[in-house]
Amino acid sequence: MKVFKHIAPLCAVIALCGCHTQSPVTGAAQERSPAPARVRHVPFHALPGWKNDAQEEALSVFLEDCHKITSLPPDSSLGGEATSRPGRVVGDWQAACQAARDVPVGDRAAARAFFEQWFRPYTMPAGPRAGGMLFTGYYEPEIRGSLRRGGMYQTPVYRRPPDLVRERDAQGNIVTGRRQDGQIVPYWTRAEIDQGRLAHKKLEMLWLADPVDLFFLQIQGAERVRLPDDTIIRLGFDGLNGQPYVPLGRVMVAQGLLGADDVNMASIRGWLEANPDKAREMMEKNPNYVFFRELDGADVRAGAPGALGVSLVPGRSVAVDRAYIPLGSPVWVQAQVQVDGHPATWERLDFAQDLGTDIKGPDRADLYMGWGPEAAQAAGNLHSGGQMIVLVPRSRPKHEHEHEASAQ
Repeated sequence: MKVFKHIAPLCAVIALCGCHTQSPVTGAAQERSPAPARVRHVPFHALPGWKNDAQEEALSVFLEDCHKITSLPPDSSLGGEATSRPGRVVGDWQAACQAARDVPVGDRAAARAFFEQWFRPYTMPAGPRAGGMLFTGYYEPEIRGSLRRGGMYQTPVYRRPPDLVRERDAQGNIVTGRRQDGQIVPYWTRAEIDQGRLAHKKLEMLWLADPVDLFFLQIQGAERVRLPDDTIIRLGFDGLNGQPYVPLGRVMVAQGLLGADDVNMASIRGWLEANPDKAREMMEKNPNYVFFRELDGADVRAGAPGALGVSLVPGRSVAVDRAYIPLGSPVWVQAQVQVDGHPATWERLDFAQDLGTDIKGPDRADLYMGWGPEAAQAAGNLHSGGQMIVLVPRSRPKHEHEHEASAQ
């Protein structure tokens, strides 16, 4: 969701880049235009581990994407503006989605043949990050909360404020902020909201037991909140204040509080909990703030909805920068992850179903690990190089005689 995912929002606190630039006119948050990217076609047999994946499982995820995508107008944009590949609009997916419905359920060979016939794999373009692709992980936590303020429940979770606006300015840039004297100005920062700017406006959805829980909820972009009677409420991302995202990992390294090699979600949270008198000041160094909505009727057995509007699938969903990868795209991921404290190779077909607050550029992605303690541990330990190959839809299936050699 991070989850920003639309969820947003969402995601890995160790990244060293921000999520927005500042508008030179108003100072409100402004979305940046992606630089053009070069890509290269590669054959399926060059994908490490391609024949070892359970493509029949991947196909079921793709069908859910298709159900959502094909409900939209054919000219609707899905992203990928920085490339010239097909897949940027809904119409590019209609033929492949129709063909997917005819693949026998549970048939691994048929599912693999479908992807090979209806897609062309392309490398991701090189990004500015030294060392190439960086994968991090995110998850859907479960935290304690209450519908009423009292006792240990003193930290509010806010709905999207009605005065939060997002529109184009006179220069055509999309800005987020609030109106003041006829202009859009920056919305309240995290520190200002902590000081009570939104208090007494009846925006409180519920109350949490720990302000650090709220901070990480806003990084993850989605959450399961367990009430005192054991009822589960699902929260989803519903907007940003438009302030720049400042990763605490970068701040803590700069201040000598953590080593560069020690930065992850667990170490950052550990420092905040060990230093309660300094935690609020530290968290407020990130002025970015996320608002939430309750996911009415959400199945607690399913993942949170991502930016595409479908439930995220542990091990199959990934948050990307939609400037380079259209939402819904299959992506082949190769990375190293930690399983029960031991390194393991991740080679599988995932799907670009989500966005992330700090997932910017062609060389960043966030793998969705699910929910619960095991998912939290896996996400917190995930900080890996690797490669990602985007599968681009064809307008017709590949014929047997077509050559699959690598080409520009």
